[in-house]
Amino acid sequence: MKPGYVIHPLGDHAAILQWEQEISMAIHQEVMKMYHCLHTSPSPYLLDLIPAYASLTIVYDAAQIRNNERVPGLQWLTAYIAKKIKTQEATTAPAPRELRIPVCYDPSLGPDITEMAASRNVTIADIIAWHSQTIYTVYLTGFLPGFPYMGKVCAALETPRRQQPRLQVPAGSVGIAGAQTGIYPLASPGGWNIIGQTPLRMFDATSADPCYCHPGDRVQFIPVTLEVFRQIQQEQ
Repeated sequence: MKPGYVIHPLGDHAAILQWEQEISMAIHQEVMKMYHCLHTSPSPYLLDLIPAYASLTIVYDAAQIRNNERVPGLQWLTAYIAKKIKTQEATTAPAPRELRIPVCYDPSLGPDITEMAASRNVTIADIIAWHSQTIYTVYLTGFLPGFPYMGKVCAALETPRRQQPRLQVPAGSVGIAGAQTGIYPLASPGGWNIIGQTPLRMFDATSADPCYCHPGDRVQFIPVTLEVFRQIQQEQ
């Protein structure tokens, strides 16, 4: 089987498998297929697996590999991956979770939605429809704990990051940057264009599963009124 990726060292105890660098569902499925192949039959030498848009970072125990296998960690990993490739075709990744996330697009919670509508000579309702009628894939989580990077928004919604980032973006804010959409799980500085806010808690450090979204999830945003937003927020 042709790997379809290249492997590069990433420091002295990690490596990154890289596929063609583009936002592509097909490429991401290959990433997740490899992730589940390694995750479901783990080696004790593998410490962490981090899937992203078109790459999979693998953290390994270089000292144990050196002690037990008598080879450098990257050499062992390269051979291990080659062996796993032979079984990968028989590996079936689990069906993605389908999440429906309520979002209030009121301008009081989405301070950039009015400008985005005006710049396109459309209504705010058009922006809401474009954003909420697409089902997005979560390609990775990062930047902040549990921040889901999702794509792709329709071409009409693609918007560069703000030239002047905000010093404080509220938790739950839903933004657009380029062809991506995402949700700030925590209050933080940020340069994405904010078009709404979800009342759901996207990250809970006290939970056994602290991140609301995981790579591979499918997400659809459900528009809700400000009243419903407040109601759900109180129930959290």
